[in-house]
Amino acid sequence: MAATATTTTTTTTDHGKLSDVGLIEVQLDSLDSTHNFATSNGGTPRSKSQQDQLQKNVFKSKVFIIAVSFSSVLMIAMCIGFLVHYEFAGDVSDMETVAFWHVQLPAQQQVWYDRGIDELKLALNRELNRRRAKNVVLFVGDGMGPNTVTAARIYGYKEEGLLSWERFPHMGLLKTYCADKQVPDSFSTATALFGGVKANYETGGVDANVPLANCSASLNEANHVQTILNWAQVDGMRTGFVTTTRVTHATPAALYAHVADRRWESEATMPADAQQQGCLDIARQLVQHATGRQINVIMGGGRQMLVSNVSGSDSDPLDTWAGHSNDGRNLIKDWTDYKNEQGVSHAVVQNNGELRHLDGQNTDYVLGIFANGHLKYDHERDHSDAGMPSLTNMTLKALEVLGNSDKGYLLVVEAGMIDQAHHRGHARKALSEVLALDEAVQAVQAYLKEKDQLDETLLIVTADHSHSLTINGHPERGANILGMAGTSKTEGTPFTTLTYGTSYKGFQVDAKGMQRQNPALSDTTDWEYTQQAAINTNENLHGGSDVTIHARGAMSYLFHGVHEQSYVAHVISYALRIGRFRDSTIAESLAELMPL
Repeated sequence: MAATATTTTTTTTDHGKLSDVGLIEVQLDSLDSTHNFATSNGGTPRSKSQQDQLQKNVFKSKVFIIAVSFSSVLMIAMCIGFLVHYEFAGDVSDMETVAFWHVQLPAQQQVWYDRGIDELKLALNRELNRRRAKNVVLFVGDGMGPNTVTAARIYGYKEEGLLSWERFPHMGLLKTYCADKQVPDSFSTATALFGGVKANYETGGVDANVPLANCSASLNEANHVQTILNWAQVDGMRTGFVTTTRVTHATPAALYAHVADRRWESEATMPADAQQQGCLDIARQLVQHATGRQINVIMGGGRQMLVSNVSGSDSDPLDTWAGHSNDGRNLIKDWTDYKNEQGVSHAVVQNNGELRHLDGQNTDYVLGIFANGHLKYDHERDHSDAGMPSLTNMTLKALEVLGNSDKGYLLVVEAGMIDQAHHRGHARKALSEVLALDEAVQAVQAYLKEKDQLDETLLIVTADHSHSLTINGHPERGANILGMAGTSKTEGTPFTTLTYGTSYKGFQVDAKGMQRQNPALSDTTDWEYTQQAAINTNENLHGGSDVTIHARGAMSYLFHGVHEQSYVAHVISYALRIGRFRDSTIAESLAELMPL
């Protein structure tokens, strides 16, 4: 009996110990080893009811409840973390589907929060187009400084609007000083833009070794600056330029001429000694030199420089500021004769009707000369067949001609009358010409999109230099940008929102009162109104501020900060792989076999 009691006690003790470590038994049960465990410890296997009761005790234990609770909290925290991470820092390539915290705000705050989200979406979805550019279209707003852009935006679209190029994904600033002056002219800045080298004031297509008006230095070919137009031609690309000024004017001339003085558009304004030394005027270089002869599209004004002794009219006046040829030349005929000798398809067009009916797809070379001097301002144009084309008309026809090649093309488009309006102090005309440029940029984008060429084309919009236009006072939001800003607190005389630093007849004095004239007594919205200025001189002078550059398409991301103006030519050269970046023969062959 004593032995039996001892055995019973031992068994009871063993069962008690097992109950204390029930959680361990459940884990062992999951490995299907309960029976072996009990047997190996001298016990007997549990009945089904005993096992069920043990499991119920486990699920009610404090350890299990704490473990489950802690795991639940941890899982919830992880889910929230993942949600926040992916909503706000994760897949930013598809921002359109990304949510954000919606909060109730007063209307005056909500509108700006919504606009902020919209702009953020655009920024997060911006992609870098790293493909090699097949084509480049470079728009140059002559004299289109930052204040001009802002004023034109307000003039055309109010404060909330944007010009077409202001929607481009990439932008930067260009420093416009030239080799010898802080405030440049158009010839030197165009040389920087197109040739990648800064030149002296009023010289073009030559480097800083050529002083102004020094013919002999300009004849030294070592001083010549080659341009993107020449580089593109060497690579077999089609090239062209369109301008609303004379085709021999400073900006387009820098594409093809090498001249010591921008005034040498024809022989009439050249010194006799320069002619005797052998310097050619800009017009002759356009028609007679290699780069000019190879240009596929030439469009603008300037007949008085190409043809001697032409007559002006009310609808097409001579430009009396620039002089005109009288040596008996007819360079338009010379251009035509040369194309006939080459046996290439070509056309000369001189008005709206001829331009419109031009079969661009079956024409390789076009010379469009639409005015004796500069073209008419866009708001003054005669839209009939006898009139002058718009910048948009010329640009679209140019693209039609240039598109007839698998090699790609380079087109420069100058809105030159912005600068001309500023020089006369006519701010409304300048702003209207910016909007004409805006129309051309929109039209080109639509054209390229239709042709499925938008992504393979580098589009650039910039300016060559600024003007001294300022935006003053504290006019009400929505006020006419051409109207009054307020009243001078010292003079007691009203002043306009737009004024100039320097001006032609802009410093206006009331002789009787010996003080500044009251602009409120004039119609400041009139096309001919001259905004007031601080200083009078013979014309409004350029400004020296940086100018903006906007880009979209192939390689457009290369514009990203503050750049030297000369940087633009190097970007274009790299994007097209021309000039110093031209592909080797082997690379070109591989590119043809395996195009990217």
